[in-house]
Amino acid sequence: MMQLWRSLLLGLWLSGFCSVYVQAAVSVVVVTSEGSAPMAQAAAALISELERGGLARQNILQLTAAELAGAGPLNPKLFVALGSEAANALAASESRIPVLCALLPRLSFERIVRAHGRKPSAQFSALYLDQPLNRQLDLIRLALPEARRLGVLWGPESHLQASSLRPLVQARGMALVEASVGADSTFFKGLKSVLEESDVLLALADPQVYNTSSIQNALLTSFRARVPLVAFSPAYVRAGALLALYVTPEQVGRQAAAIVGSVLQGKMLSAVPVYSQDFTVGVNTHVARALDLTLDEKNLAERLRLREAAP
Repeated sequence: MMQLWRSLLLGLWLSGFCSVYVQAAVSVVVVTSEGSAPMAQAAAALISELERGGLARQNILQLTAAELAGAGPLNPKLFVALGSEAANALAASESRIPVLCALLPRLSFERIVRAHGRKPSAQFSALYLDQPLNRQLDLIRLALPEARRLGVLWGPESHLQASSLRPLVQARGMALVEASVGADSTFFKGLKSVLEESDVLLALADPQVYNTSSIQNALLTSFRARVPLVAFSPAYVRAGALLALYVTPEQVGRQAAAIVGSVLQGKMLSAVPVYSQDFTVGVNTHVARALDLTLDEKNLAERLRLREAAP
């Protein structure tokens, strides 16, 4: 009996020792939000790229946001939070280990840092999911060079970008046609007034403006008005938007891995959150044909990359 107890105690001690050793060997902890397909794709691309760069798999720990609370003390060189739930969990932590948030829009990141009394810094930074405004406008100029009037519907969150968008639109020789909308009762009125004066409608990610109850209305109304809608996700292109500029989960994972790699080499996270250098252009060819347009998504993406690479 005594020998049995000794064996059990030894086993428990070794188990605890191995757990501490494994945690001590971890360089990067990847914390994911809910188990969606995009989340899994981004995490897989991130880990695969880190391994390709020479980081051993045992040096990478992947947890869900729910598992993080019970994981015990962790001392990696960097946390990577994928999605808003994971970013929120790490923002609430008192850990002083740097955190890179990814796979979340700028507005979500800014909402999280405000809620936890934080500021973007080298300790808590982000790789934004959405696209920079100047890139969206450059795509419109490439795809629709004759468009001179840009329509935008502002919601409570997206309106924070108004002061940034206006000078960018003016610098490209365009006029901004804008309206603020809130409840469903104001959406159609604002949409109709903007479409009457616009050559193209730019949809900015704002859940109070573009959501499951409003997007079909926006797509159908803009199509009938023959005003192309430029959106921010491939789902909207499939549903009837002419164009979309977005980053895929795999692109997010690879870009995040590049940032992680630089941190592991001794660099600090950027105190100013960044947008993904990579992106994808989607085109709805049926809508393009109906609007008498000929657009090639690969050609547009390549021209946009060349434009950004130019001095």
